[in-house]
Amino acid sequence: MGQPKMRWYEGLTGYHWFVLTVAALGWAFDTMDQWLYVLARQSALMELLQADLKDPKLAYYAGIVQAIFIFGWATGGFLFGIIGDKWGRTKTMIVTILLYAGFTGLSALAQNWQQFAIFRFFAGLGVGGEFAASASLVAEVFPPHARPMALGIMQSASALGNMMAGFVNLTVGAHPDLGWRWVFGVGFLPALLVFVIRMFVREPERWEHARQAALVSKTQLGNIAEMFGDPIWRRNTIVGVGLAAVGVIGFWGIGTWSPDLLRSVLNPQNSPELRTVTERMVSIAIMAQNFGAFFGILSWAWLAERIGRKGAFIVSFLSCFIVVPLTFSLTQSFADALVLFSLMGFFTTSLFGGYAVYFPELFPTRLRATGTGFCYNVARYLAIAGPYTFGQLSASLGIRMAGTILSAVFSLGLAILKFAPETKGKPLPE
Repeated sequence: MGQPKMRWYEGLTGYHWFVLTVAALGWAFDTMDQWLYVLARQSALMELLQADLKDPKLAYYAGIVQAIFIFGWATGGFLFGIIGDKWGRTKTMIVTILLYAGFTGLSALAQNWQQFAIFRFFAGLGVGGEFAASASLVAEVFPPHARPMALGIMQSASALGNMMAGFVNLTVGAHPDLGWRWVFGVGFLPALLVFVIRMFVREPERWEHARQAALVSKTQLGNIAEMFGDPIWRRNTIVGVGLAAVGVIGFWGIGTWSPDLLRSVLNPQNSPELRTVTERMVSIAIMAQNFGAFFGILSWAWLAERIGRKGAFIVSFLSCFIVVPLTFSLTQSFADALVLFSLMGFFTTSLFGGYAVYFPELFPTRLRATGTGFCYNVARYLAIAGPYTFGQLSASLGIRMAGTILSAVFSLGLAILKFAPETKGKPLPE
């Protein structure tokens, strides 16, 4: 008779929980700064462009700025993934947190849309780089039986960060004497986390062993040529990039336009008298969207342990293909938004729980941050067309039709899964 299966949290030490808390906070603040931008983007560009809500150039330049932000995100993910393998996980977390927090704060000082776009590019560098370092840190510190849920919890913190952004917009952005500049100013505060990381978080033993082995064998950590030279790592990279591109387009090219959708419902004439109450309702609806996202991410990790990584991805892609166009078609009131945004958040963000669990399992320690960063963020180069296309479609056909048309992207994920390896129950590759 075999030994009973361990519960995921059994055998964990205080240091395990501390690392998970720090990694989760780093990622939560990362996503908070992302969503501060999402929520304040329209107000910022209206002032910087001297445009009203119905002006087509507002949607046009919003698409351009978001594309530039995602370009920075992709570049940061690529560069800091390699740096994370070379420098270590903790040093990379420190640099990337300083980048995304510092340039989110500087966004408050923008005087035109060009400056705003530049600040978003550099914030994107940090946003993209932080995830690979945090995910690699958690994957390498936690034992195999606890790894999927630990990574799922870390990724679910992204939803908490998004809800924090909703709270900031509710209390700061909707305040008549404060507004969007103060919203971005709050985004500087996560920089304080770097002191905790610097003092108390050490590099994983797996990475230290890989670094020593690389010194002895005179090989390189984070060698991008090896990632594409070996047929197994090359296949895993291509699959990872494809899966991530679908999710990023679905989330950043469609899902993050939900505040604009609800504003068009609640205040279609952009009446100053309704602006404060509208922003409060938008903030609450976004918090509901990310409340759903929190449980979506945890549910993905739970489901993946039962039906496998590929099975969990199939469920998520099919659900997104149905729920996202329904959300853009049926949202007619604040009450509709509370329900539909929650469902959309649950399914679109569940994919990112999949990336947090699956991508570190595709690569050996010497390539883990490089491969994870490459898959999760270089896919954003492919996904840049998403927000730009949404902006163009929204300007010409309306926001509802734009969301419905772009939802077809989720069907591509099902085709990519045919080539994906199943990693359930397998040890991390070395």
